Amino acid sequence: MSAGGFTNMENGRAQFPFPYQPYDIQEQFMQALYKTLDQGKVGIFESPTGTGKSLSLICGALSWLTDHEEKSRQKTAALLHEGEASLSTSSAPSSSAEPDWITDFVHKKAERDLVSKLKEEELKRKTREEKLEMIRNNVQLKYAMKRKSCEEEEAFKLLHLSKEEETEAQGDQEDEELVIAEYESDDESKTRSRFRGAEDDTDDELVEEHVNKIYYCSRTHSQLAQFVHEVQKSPFSKNISLVTLGSRQNLCINEEVLRLGSIQRINDRCVEMQKNKHAKPHHEEGAKRKRGPAKAVCPYHKAPALQQMRDSVLGTVHDIEQMLKLGRETHACPYYATRLAVPSAQLVVLPYQMLLHEATRRAAGVQLKGQVVIIDEAHNLSDTLSSIHSAEITGAQLCRAHSQLTQYADRYKSRLKAKNLMYIKQILFVIEGLVRVLGVSSAGQQGSEAEKVLSTSPMMQVEVFFMALTNSNTDGRVLVHRQGTLSEGSVKFLLLNPAVHFAEVLKQCRAVIIAGGTMQPFSDFKQELLFSAGVGEERITEFSCGHVIPPENILPLVLCSGPSGQELDYTFQNRDSPRMMDETGRILSNICNVVPGGVVCFFPSYEYSRRIVSHWEASGALTRLANKKKIFQEPKKANQVEQVLSEFSRCIQRCAVDAGGLTGALLFCVVGGKMSEGINFSDDLGRCVVMVGMPYPNIKSPELQEKMSYLDKHLPHSGGRSPGQALIENLCMKAVNQSIGNDAITFTIITDSIVGKIVRSVFICIGLNLPKGRAIRHRGDYSAIVMCDRRYARPATLSKLPTWIKSRTSTHTTFGTAFAALRKVRNKSAHESTHNKLLSCSKNIFICCL
Repeated sequence: MSAGGFTNMENGRAQFPFPYQPYDIQEQFMQALYKTLDQGKVGIFESPTGTGKSLSLICGALSWLTDHEEKSRQKTAALLHEGEASLSTSSAPSSSAEPDWITDFVHKKAERDLVSKLKEEELKRKTREEKLEMIRNNVQLKYAMKRKSCEEEEAFKLLHLSKEEETEAQGDQEDEELVIAEYESDDESKTRSRFRGAEDDTDDELVEEHVNKIYYCSRTHSQLAQFVHEVQKSPFSKNISLVTLGSRQNLCINEEVLRLGSIQRINDRCVEMQKNKHAKPHHEEGAKRKRGPAKAVCPYHKAPALQQMRDSVLGTVHDIEQMLKLGRETHACPYYATRLAVPSAQLVVLPYQMLLHEATRRAAGVQLKGQVVIIDEAHNLSDTLSSIHSAEITGAQLCRAHSQLTQYADRYKSRLKAKNLMYIKQILFVIEGLVRVLGVSSAGQQGSEAEKVLSTSPMMQVEVFFMALTNSNTDGRVLVHRQGTLSEGSVKFLLLNPAVHFAEVLKQCRAVIIAGGTMQPFSDFKQELLFSAGVGEERITEFSCGHVIPPENILPLVLCSGPSGQELDYTFQNRDSPRMMDETGRILSNICNVVPGGVVCFFPSYEYSRRIVSHWEASGALTRLANKKKIFQEPKKANQVEQVLSEFSRCIQRCAVDAGGLTGALLFCVVGGKMSEGINFSDDLGRCVVMVGMPYPNIKSPELQEKMSYLDKHLPHSGGRSPGQALIENLCMKAVNQSIGNDAITFTIITDSIVGKIVRSVFICIGLNLPKGRAIRHRGDYSAIVMCDRRYARPATLSKLPTWIKSRTSTHTTFGTAFAALRKVRNKSAHESTHNKLLSCSKNIFICCL
């Protein structure tokens, strides 16, 4: 274990609350985490799958938060006592020229101000704690809003009437609502805000001061839900205030809005209804008010209901499903109620994008100043940052935006102020310039292009693209993709330096924890995201632990040749040769001979999958495979995935019962395909996973070429390789990660009788690391790992493996010795199944043909 120098536990903790007796590596993880948070550093934490990383994060971080709060209370009490004691005594004679009474007055005033501030903070803290205690103890509070059911029914009736009036409204009455409000620049908005009245007093009453908190973020909502479930099982579940943030699409309970389908339309409609709620009529003096359609407002956005739901969320740990149910019971919007709960929450759970994007962070009410941030599943953090801050707009969207904006300006130019017209013309000028870049002299020449139906608002896309262009030109590139028609072309802003946006998070936070199942190599991660963001080496700590399994329970092998002696070289030049395809078929055939149950085989692309399966059909290899295991293929349509997996599962279950010719099933998948998101291969479903080829990215891609050029220019060379070359290798590994790991292929394993729980884990691979790490799930588990490619024996590649795998890896130049080792693992599996049925251990064999 490498704990980054965490031997001195001066700032550590003797024990951590845990739902069961933790492993030694979990204790070490929590101690290292506690010290990193206490010292306010940036920590990179690596803990293999199956070692209880989530629970270690929860118990370690919340233990620190509890202790930190107690230390703050003690410090405040000591300062308050000291200040009051000082006020009760007279000051010593002053040697200054000022009279003693003046010096004493100034000194006493400063002390009185400090005491008053401390008392105020202490009062706020006690009030907040008493309120939370009352909410937790009074279970009747969650039914309080039901007493107001009559008011809510009336609100729904008014909403229904307003929709009927909207349908009946005609002509100019509809046009009246189309005129935009007068635009104000940033400077104008700041000036006017000083003189704004108390029109939002109702909402302001719900805003509270932020308490010390931990922000936990991960990639997907399913990963966040799993984390919340772990919190609910932890010893902190009764005493922690947790709130989960999400998008409107995930948290909206207004069926009328949800029916719109797309995220953009849901967002637009929600924002429009909030504007309608706060809109105030502005009529000129003496002018007759025109009767127009009533503006629809959301019945779930009412201050009393939102405040009630906010209190309920803070009082009990809820996942998203429970919050949706609570929102329907109280007629309160979970999306806005959770945002109101952020200031008082001690643990805020949110997706990557909401924390890493400044505008989204500000809109959600997330304040990072002096707080702790934990970024889990962070192996793809750099790519996520780049993706969030990049933007692309198509020719069709440009044409539609130009058409809409031109028609609007022509129709209402007599009613728009000169300043607004000027802004519209500026936008049109930029859009026309972008259209010319795509190869058309005028947007008006492509009238038919503008009539295409677009799934998102074109003006919204224009705004996102313009905002992306506010990045420094040294940190990004604008790429133009010209196609046969204007609508197919696009203009893209590509962020090349993700550290520029991550720097603000690192600067504001007290401490940042970057965690994952496999974070190696640390050096590349630190260079691209930390050093480039201005973080010094002295502020960075590293922690990497081994696995809970004994050394004899894992057998990692590097295989350099196949059964016929053919060298395994899956480079782009060689993988399409008939010899390599035949050898791959022989490898699979041998695997199916010794591996029972399910075998899952991943190919690097759909095209290669099609070619190799067609070759096997012609050569008869596919028929030989089908005689041993029933063959399934990844479907082309996403809605067919569940059906294929169900049939795959039933086939394996039948084969386990029937003593027929088939020993299970073989599933062909594609790296990054439909089978790489949220799939559960439990027990016999995933006895073996085969990866064929290394999915290197397209080196001719303009985006990749620009990224490589940028890294070569700004980062130092190391180990005889340029940063651009290192990027290619890392992207290849991350592609494997996204297919069979990061996109959450999961294995459900039953632990031994001591723990007696179902462990639902995420199968994550970063490069070639996690396919191996995810084969091992608990202390009683064991696995063989075979990496089939001569390139895998290179020291540079082996060095990127986790230490607990690398130290046990052996290289085999012939297939026979490797296959003999696999047979030993299979025999061990059969022996354990016969003599130790009390332990439901997984015997997974992972074959990585890379």
